[in-house]
Amino acid sequence: MAGTTVKDVNPHVFVKAYAAYLKKTGKLDVPKWVDLVKTATFKELAPYDQDWYYIRAASIARHIYLRPNVGIGALRRKHGSSCNRGTRPSHHCDASGNILRKIVQGLEKMEILEKDNNGGRRITSKGRKSLDLIASQIVREE
Repeated sequence: MAGTTVKDVNPHVFVKAYAAYLKKTGKLDVPKWVDLVKTATFKELAPYDQDWYYIRAASIARHIYLRPNVGIGALRRKHGSSCNRGTRPSHHCDASGNILRKIVQGLEKMEILEKDNNGGRRITSKGRKSLDLIASQIVREE
């Protein structure tokens, strides 16, 4: 379908497909500590999925595609969750900034993202083309 964008596709299906694309290309640098790290301070265990780093990277790329000029702080809030504080009421806790920073730096190295003059990151034309290509493949398969 001509003119298909990321907005035209189911988000869950797109993130899975783009994560598979990132893993297949092998251009995204995955740190050695990925299998040991928790995704936030309030988590008790590391993620069970072996490909969680690629899925998080695809989610970040999609989020910045839809909302440009997003910084690490906004991504920390988006990927955060409620913190179990025992008998006290739950509160929102942010996700780990280091993981998100490394993912964003990896996507910048792949030239999918770039720093914006107004702060935060935005999608490059190469990145927009890459994401739209995956979206059009998903529409063709359906």
